[in-house]
Amino acid sequence: MRQMVLTDIRRMEMRNVADPAITQPDHVLLKMETIGVCGSDVHYYTTGRIGSQIVQYPFAVGHEAAATVLETGPAVNGLKPGDRVAIDPAMPCGHCDQCRINRSHTCRNLGFLGTPGQAEGCLCEKIVMPAGSLFPIPDTMNFEQAAMSEPLSIGIYAVKLSGIGPDSRIAVLGAGPIGLSVMIAAREKGVAVMYVTDPIDGRLNAAATYGAVWTGNPDRLDPVAAVAEREPLLLDAVFECCGQQSALDQGVEMLAPAGTLMLVGIPEVDRVSFSIDTLRRRELRLLNVRRQNECVETALDVVASGRHAVDAMVTHRFDFEQTRDAFDMVAGYHDNVLKAMIHI
Repeated sequence: MRQMVLTDIRRMEMRNVADPAITQPDHVLLKMETIGVCGSDVHYYTTGRIGSQIVQYPFAVGHEAAATVLETGPAVNGLKPGDRVAIDPAMPCGHCDQCRINRSHTCRNLGFLGTPGQAEGCLCEKIVMPAGSLFPIPDTMNFEQAAMSEPLSIGIYAVKLSGIGPDSRIAVLGAGPIGLSVMIAAREKGVAVMYVTDPIDGRLNAAATYGAVWTGNPDRLDPVAAVAEREPLLLDAVFECCGQQSALDQGVEMLAPAGTLMLVGIPEVDRVSFSIDTLRRRELRLLNVRRQNECVETALDVVASGRHAVDAMVTHRFDFEQTRDAFDMVAGYHDNVLKAMIHI
């Protein structure tokens, strides 16, 4: 089969490799259909690492995906060849201390697609996955919508973890696919007041369509002052979705006493900082969001409901041979790209 692999910083190539085979009774052989380019994939492409997770070349990334079942292991129930599925890229062990307390996303033995030291990604024609990571999709859902369930599930988990409700006033800093997914999840909770910032005007336009009451470009205005003018008591929660120090600083200053800063974005640097004076005096909470925790089914239900145009985030499409073009576009934020999809 063909597999697209990273070979160095900002370099990748198509290689022919052996077809994967089922070796475990509960595993499933899949034909890949659609793969979304995620910001974490791009981190590995442009820097070769995310924190302590360092790429050893060659390596395939990719984890936002939908596929068709080709073959199932003898212990698999509920799936058969021809079924169309969304993929949860997490492969927890199911028996460690974290899995036993319903924290499979921090499993001690976690395998996650496209993560160095854990599992190769799905930028290939076929892949084998545990049946527990696969979710059948209805005939009314296309593969792009199914693949979007992965970033949407992160937004759903972030909102769930934050504890916000219908009366909450929030900000989303960074209106890429994860930020927009947070907005969708917040609207599902009944949140009506959402302030959104992003330095790309096209993304601000998208945020307005997803329900933002105000949008602002932090390169052209002071977002803290703009929000404070409209919300003198400040906000209940801020979702930092871009991994930038400036956004972290702005998020802290936007929060009312007892407010919560949700750390959703992935910084490229190893260390970030906060104003301890503001954190202490306002008794602010900082909560890290680690991917998602068993929210894929909820995300698929939201997609299937049609209440939100989730697939409107897909702005660009590429053939498998054009994968590097897709990564360059996302890395450079070219042409108002939101989500680039690769079709195998």
